Amino acid sequence: MNHDIYVLGIETSCDETAAAVVKNGTEILSNIVASQMESHKRFGGVVPEIASRHHVEQITLVIEEAMRKADVSFQQLSAIAVTQGPGLVGALLIGVNAAKALAFAHGLPLVGVHHIAGHIYANRLVTEMKFPLLSLVVSGGHTELVYMEGHGKFQVIGETRDDAAGEAYDKVARALNLPYPGGPHIDRLAQEGKVTIDLPRAWLEEGSYDFSFSGLKSAVLNTLHNANQRGEIIDPKDMAASFQASVIDVLVTKTVNAAKEYNVRQVLLAGGVAANRGLRAELERKMAELDHIELVIPPLSLCTDNAAMIAAAGTVLFAQGKLADMALNADPSLELD
Repeated sequence: MNHDIYVLGIETSCDETAAAVVKNGTEILSNIVASQMESHKRFGGVVPEIASRHHVEQITLVIEEAMRKADVSFQQLSAIAVTQGPGLVGALLIGVNAAKALAFAHGLPLVGVHHIAGHIYANRLVTEMKFPLLSLVVSGGHTELVYMEGHGKFQVIGETRDDAAGEAYDKVARALNLPYPGGPHIDRLAQEGKVTIDLPRAWLEEGSYDFSFSGLKSAVLNTLHNANQRGEIIDPKDMAASFQASVIDVLVTKTVNAAKEYNVRQVLLAGGVAANRGLRAELERKMAELDHIELVIPPLSLCTDNAAMIAAAGTVLFAQGKLADMALNADPSLELD
C-alpha cells in the first residue's frame, strides 16, 4: 500500500505568488514562484493593492504549473497547505480562497500554515531537523529567534522591537540611493567596502535575545546627513560595510549565545535575509567554534518566499491532524504559537 504524502503548498503573503508540490515533507516535486518585483520597484516598496491584483492574475496559472511539473493529480494529493498569515491581508486572502476552493472541489483536507513556520521548515527540504533546535528567522518583515523542542512546537525567545533587519536594509539602501529591494545591493557593496564608520549595536538589556534596528538606521541617516552638511562625501561601499557589520554582529552573537544557553543540536537560518552572503559567512565562521552544533542554511531559492516551505510545514501539521475547515481566514497578525 502506498503511504506517500503529497501536499500542494500555496503562498501569497506578500509579493510572490507561489505554488509547490512536496512529497513526504522533504522532497520538492515542483516549486513555482511568480515574482512581482518589477511592478513594485518604482514605488520603493510593496504596494498592497497592486500585490493583490497580481496574485489574482497569477494564482491559477502558478498552481496549474506546479501540478503539471510535479506530474501529480488532485486525486493523489493528501492535503492542501496555504499561508494563513502573517502578511498583507489582501494578498493572503487570494491564496486562502484558492486553497479553500480547491480543497472543497476535490474533497481534500485543508491546512493553514504560519508564514514563519514555513521559513523554518524550508530547512527540512535540505536535511532532517534535529531537536532541540534554534532558528534565526530574518526577512523583510521579521527578525526572531525561535526555539523548537519538536515538530510544530515554536517558542519565540527573541524578536525585533522595532524594524526588522530587512526593513533597516531597505531604508538604508534608499538613503544610499540604491534600488529596491535594498538588501542584495548593500550586501554586494559591503563586500567591496571597509568598516570605517563606528555605528551602534543594540544589545539591549543583559541576557536579552530581542533585536532593535531603528537606532542603527537613524545613526546611518544622521551620519550621511552630517557629512553632507559639512560637504564631505562618505563612500557608499564603506557605509554599506559598516552598516552590515553592525547588523550581522548582533544577529550572529545573539544566535550563538542562545544556541549555547538552550543547548541545541542544530541552528537553522531562515527567511529572505538568509540569502545575505555576509550573514552566511559570519554565522558559518562563529558556528565552526561550536563543533557539536550543526548549522543548516537553505539554498537561496528556499530563503525567499516560496510555497515548497509552506507545503513542508503543512505536511507536519497534516500528520499531526491539525487541520483547518472552510471557515479558515487570512490573519495578517497571526502569532507563531
